[in-house]
Amino acid sequence: MDRTLPAPNGDETSAILADLLASLAAIGRSMQEEFDPQRFLDQFSDQIRRLIPHDRLVIDLLDEDGRTFTVFAEHASPPAPRLHQDFYTTAFDPRGRYVVAEWVLRSVFGGEAMRVDDFPTDRRFATPNPFERKVLEAGIRSALIVPLESGGRVIGALIATSLTANAYEEHHLAALRQVATLIGPFVQSVVLLQRERRRRRRLKALEGLTRELGASLNVRNVFARLAEVVRPILDFDAMGVGLVTASGREFELFAEVDLEGKGESPDRHPLEDFSFSAQVQAGNVVHIHDAPLELDLTCPGDRMMIEDGARTCLIIPIVLGERVGGALYFGKRSPDWYDRMDVEIATAITAQVVLAIQHQHLAEDQRRLASAETHAKHLEQRLASLRDELGERYGFDRITGRSPALREMLDRAAKVAPTEATALLTGESGTGKELVARAIHQASLRAEGPFVAINCAALADTLLESELFGHERGAFTGADRMKPGRFELAAGGTLFLDEVGELSPAVQAKLLRVLQEREFQRVGGTTTLRADVRLIAATNKDLVKEVEAGRFRDDLYYRLNVFAVHLPPLRERGEDVLLLADHFVRTLAARMAKADVGLSRDAREALLGHNWPGNIRELQNAVERALIVSEGGLLTAAHFGIAPRKEHLPRAADVSTPDSSPLAPEGSLPDVEKQMVSETLKKAKGNKSKAAAILGLTRSQLYTRLKRHGIEP
Repeated sequence: MDRTLPAPNGDETSAILADLLASLAAIGRSMQEEFDPQRFLDQFSDQIRRLIPHDRLVIDLLDEDGRTFTVFAEHASPPAPRLHQDFYTTAFDPRGRYVVAEWVLRSVFGGEAMRVDDFPTDRRFATPNPFERKVLEAGIRSALIVPLESGGRVIGALIATSLTANAYEEHHLAALRQVATLIGPFVQSVVLLQRERRRRRRLKALEGLTRELGASLNVRNVFARLAEVVRPILDFDAMGVGLVTASGREFELFAEVDLEGKGESPDRHPLEDFSFSAQVQAGNVVHIHDAPLELDLTCPGDRMMIEDGARTCLIIPIVLGERVGGALYFGKRSPDWYDRMDVEIATAITAQVVLAIQHQHLAEDQRRLASAETHAKHLEQRLASLRDELGERYGFDRITGRSPALREMLDRAAKVAPTEATALLTGESGTGKELVARAIHQASLRAEGPFVAINCAALADTLLESELFGHERGAFTGADRMKPGRFELAAGGTLFLDEVGELSPAVQAKLLRVLQEREFQRVGGTTTLRADVRLIAATNKDLVKEVEAGRFRDDLYYRLNVFAVHLPPLRERGEDVLLLADHFVRTLAARMAKADVGLSRDAREALLGHNWPGNIRELQNAVERALIVSEGGLLTAAHFGIAPRKEHLPRAADVSTPDSSPLAPEGSLPDVEKQMVSETLKKAKGNKSKAAAILGLTRSQLYTRLKRHGIEP
């Protein structure tokens, strides 16, 4: 370049600038079409060469955040190549960005002008970055660098360079500043207009997402195709959706596309593993420009991202209803990839994904609702069936017997059933008090609720108190969890206290308080609970005598004895014994797979003549034993082992079987069973399988009886 050329005088400079202004106006009018920054700068270079001789002219464009910049356009006189390659603001969508802090010209972006007389000797470039070193290698010796301003702020830089050292003087620098002042607003207008055009094109392209997302109600199924549509709009190396789990403490991978196929990461991560979780949960977009510089290596999630090669990330909250339910993220393995417009586009994409996820959740909810409704209908049908079965099994009409004493008792029980009154069932052991209690429950207004029974004589006082009222965790040794008591389990239904006469004074006092106050506390607890139960008590003791003896509280007795129902013993029910025996024969024979079993005449006479001190329970056990020892057909008195009344005892010579064995062995029923098992085992010569078959037992049942009676196998 010839430095002897005279500098333009003031009039010439003004004329040149006027020509530039006219040229810019013409270019502006043509901007209805796509603007080509490179063609513009090639023309512009020719127009300003009279003012500022140069071999290369560059316009740098500062990004909105002021952190990075790109090359708006670069003109190089042939045959010199252009230097910046991937860092051009191509179509106003740069594929790479320079970091301002890494360049010496950062002071220019701060508003200062710079003149470089000779790059190799300029101390400011003593340690050039790789890009500045590339400039030096291209043979560039001197340069003018001035800020490009618009609207009172720096938007970039205008750079003129020469292959000749000391090519510029101060008047060149002043002229370039005038040129920068002239074209700054123009460049800004071009950039804003083209960015807006591109923004609209990108937003319009998002309409394609609706079609892809509408192809399925399951976002996972279409996510890969969705990523293909998104990538031309918003470039990424990895794109994924993570949702917050129901616990609110974990982040679960919902769907992901990773173009480089990095190693698989866990599907779930605690939210605290990521340093930016709080920002996302607060509904803020997280824009990471360079992950290794901004993330926290002490956080496992951050460290995983860095190890996967993430550099630039956009993390957009997914707001489901009124809460943040997850995030959509985009990642690039290059730093400083995304800008403010990318954040806007990513937010728009997220809005459509959110809508699709909500539709998916709605569809899943509807499916669950339909399934729940179907299940509920099945449960209702099953409940109705069970209710019918319970009614058939436990209704008053299912209680076998026709004796006047029984019918009188049942009439009395039926009267108290529809009320909420506490009922006290009395009678000897084995008379069927629990069966009557269930019938009262089934005929009550609480039939839909539970029937809970507990035998007060079967547990020690400390355990009984816990069983009745429940206990809190740590209430006593071994109480490792909270346990509800029978009063809680029976809420809305009936609580049946069998053998209530066996309660200790301490438990009697607590039960009295429940009956009086209708409330209680768990053992070891302080919370007062409501006792919403109907109470039915039963006893085989004479509670009046127990009260007189001081063993039972009189106030509790009066609370329990609101309505008494006395169950007659079996010996007072006449031929009900035979009705019950026939019933037990049918049900137990079917259970043992023995067909055509009935009662012989002598068996019926023996059953009628027996006193039945154990009542119905003893009768049922007697029938079961008879069925065990029989081989089918009629059950005889011998099978029952019940000795007839003495006045009917036959002579020994007249009552024998063909093998001279007595038909009715003397002794108690257990003794009779022991004798029969022993004799059968002897006949089978110790073969337990054969003996069990003769007795109508399984091997395990036979072993049980051998152990019970102490018979050596």
